[in-house]
Amino acid sequence: MNTVRIPEILLPAEGVDMQKWAVNACDQYTSDENYWKQVAEITCGTPSAYNLIFPEIYLNDKPEQRIAQINKTMREYLSGDVFKTVTGGFILVERATQSGTRTGVVLAIDLEDYSCAAGTKALIRSTEATILERIPPRVEIRENAPVELPHVMLLYDDETNSVLNSVKRGEVLYDFDLMMNGGRVRGTYIKNPQEVTKALYALTDGERAKNKYGKNEKLLFAVGDGNHSLATAKTCWDNLKKSLSKEEQKNHPARFALVETVNIYDKALIFEPIHRLVKTQNAQAFLNGLKTSGDAEAYIVIEGKKKKIPFNRDIPNGIRELDGYISEFLNENGGEVDYIHGENELAEFTKRGGAGVILPPIQKDDFFRLIICGGNLPRKTFSMGEGNEKRYYIEAKKI
Repeated sequence: MNTVRIPEILLPAEGVDMQKWAVNACDQYTSDENYWKQVAEITCGTPSAYNLIFPEIYLNDKPEQRIAQINKTMREYLSGDVFKTVTGGFILVERATQSGTRTGVVLAIDLEDYSCAAGTKALIRSTEATILERIPPRVEIRENAPVELPHVMLLYDDETNSVLNSVKRGEVLYDFDLMMNGGRVRGTYIKNPQEVTKALYALTDGERAKNKYGKNEKLLFAVGDGNHSLATAKTCWDNLKKSLSKEEQKNHPARFALVETVNIYDKALIFEPIHRLVKTQNAQAFLNGLKTSGDAEAYIVIEGKKKKIPFNRDIPNGIRELDGYISEFLNENGGEVDYIHGENELAEFTKRGGAGVILPPIQKDDFFRLIICGGNLPRKTFSMGEGNEKRYYIEAKKI
């Protein structure tokens, strides 16, 4: 396999204020403009990743102007003294948050080995259905950019922690507090990337897969965060490679995407279910028509009060059934559905009307089996941590 690659990583050069450099993922706080206004104020007049990304809250606010300015700033940073290059290794990222310290490895992956298509057998797969209409505006942002900054997080299945146990640490590359309550982050050079790569590839052993998942099928990484960003990178590469010779395609930088890889069993990686809020004037009718069964448990919430209901033990199929009923109900009765992360938040919303459904979580030890045996999970099945725990932009790579 040649899926994992050793990239040339761009980091802020000495003298750049790292706390002002690193900013949260662009797809966070999409309803909280005040958050991004505060980030803009903090980073004003200084080199920052904020000047190189497109916060999605502004996707409909003069996007052409913002994209042009982003690309201009990228070129200025590349030609100036903003970046330094780290070569020959990976980066070990230790991120302290309220959930604990999450440990990841920043490396590059071959986009030829990634697919978001339903039923794919690719080594790197999406975990939830990709919304195709979300790709074109993101392609416009990326297609002429000379640099990428990743918030993509890929998960691998390593109960014995063999990958991180293989890491040999080098120098500490950065260690600082993140802005906007993001916790603290430390990046350490990994000086034995070949051994780490070998440990990752060992996770796809056929006999191991058969024993663990009941199916001899290779799956190296499942996308935890940033699926639409990775799908955009893939689309841009597929468009670009049509103009390249076979030889040029082999090592073109746009073929490889920078990502952070995290063990799904990391104790600080918290899987939270995303609950359903049905905004309707007739919550009782919704409840009367709701038919669920199974030996798992969920809860219906009306006027802030919870009532236990049975739920399919196969949670993805249970969610598909629920989403199908919600869609039918809204088509007949009007209203809309929203997706809520916390149980308490959902209960508070239902005090204003509507009906909520609290869903059970997917267990980590079942996650890869579900992807291998059932394909993409339903949209909005799970979330990894809170908004301030998402990946901050620090590393970059030329594309």
